[in-house]
Amino acid sequence: LSRRLCGGLHCLRNNQMGRRPARCYRYVRNKPYPKSRFCRGVPDPKIRIYDLGNKKASVEQFPLCAHLVVLEREQVSSEALEAGRVCANKYLSKMAGKDAFHLRVRVHPWHILRINKMLSCAGADRLQTGMRGAFGKPTGTVARMSVGQVIYSVRTKDANMPHAVEALRRSKFKIPGKKCVIISRKWGFTKFDRSDYLKLKEEGHIVPDGSHVKILRNRGPLKL
Repeated sequence: LSRRLCGGLHCLRNNQMGRRPARCYRYVRNKPYPKSRFCRGVPDPKIRIYDLGNKKASVEQFPLCAHLVVLEREQVSSEALEAGRVCANKYLSKMAGKDAFHLRVRVHPWHILRINKMLSCAGADRLQTGMRGAFGKPTGTVARMSVGQVIYSVRTKDANMPHAVEALRRSKFKIPGKKCVIISRKWGFTKFDRSDYLKLKEEGHIVPDGSHVKILRNRGPLKL
C-alpha cells in the first residue's frame, strides 16, 4: 500500500469526530426513527434522571407548579436536556433547598440521529464512496417537540415561586428555540385547578396519592 493510502486507513480507524452543532439536527424532518431490533448500536442518551428533588413529597406539600413551554416545532438533543436539568436543579437546590421542590423532565429523547461520516485526511478520496450507501450510523438521540409542549415542570411552595421561575429561565439558555416560563393554575402536578382541588378535597371526592390524587368515584358496594 502507498503511504497516502496507509494514512487514510489510519485516519479511518481513529476518526473521532466532534459533535455537530444543534442547527444540523434542530428541525423536524422525515419520520420518527426510534430504537428497535432493526436499528441497533444506538448510543445511550445523556439524560438518565427525569425526577429530581423531593419527589416523594405529598401532593399537599407543593401546591405551586411552573412549566417551561416550547414555542417552536423542533428537536432537542439529550445533551441539551441534561444541561438544562442540571442548571435548574443546581439553582433550586442552592436557593430553595434540595427538599423544597420537585423537578420533572417531561420529554424523552426517543428519536435517533444519524451521521454519514466522511474522512477529511490525506488519501481520503481513495477510501470514501461519496453519496453511495449514504444512510448514516446512529450518533445520538433527540426529543421531538411540538408547539406548546412542556419541557420541565417544577412543583414547590408558594414562597419559592421566584426561585422556580428563575431556575426555569436559566435552563432556557441551554436549549435552542423560543420558550417561555408559565405559572400553572393547577394544584401541583394534578389536573385540577387550585380552587377546584380545595373544593373536591372538602367534599371528599379526592384523596392524596403520592405526587398526584386519586379520584373517588360514586361506584362500589351499597352501604346502609
